[in-house]
Amino acid sequence: MRHRNVVKTLGRKTAPRNAMLRNLAASVILHEKVKTTDTKARVIRSLVEKSITDGKVDSLATRRKLLKIFYTEHPVKKILEVLSPRYATRHGGYTRIIKLGTRKGDGAEVVQIELV
Repeated sequence: MRHRNVVKTLGRKTAPRNAMLRNLAASVILHEKVKTTDTKARVIRSLVEKSITDGKVDSLATRRKLLKIFYTEHPVKKILEVLSPRYATRHGGYTRIIKLGTRKGDGAEVVQIELV
């Protein structure tokens, strides 16, 4: 039984799931829109929004906190230099999920997650 288990496993063990989510979140930040499945988009939405909110305070501690999440410096630099000034007056709600239909192979719901 899965009573009170709130983590979406996405059919993967912990380490591969975390790696996939970190890479997908970095792609959303770098490219500003990504096509993926509905469930993955809903999981990474919170990761992306928390990262942008943390990046509003430009400090060494914030930079190090973001470097723990992302594998490379590129998304961290973009959050601190580009996205933080853009969303300085916005209080959350930085992402939008648009439904695109179903995937032909397995019928999975495909969505586009993008930065507003």
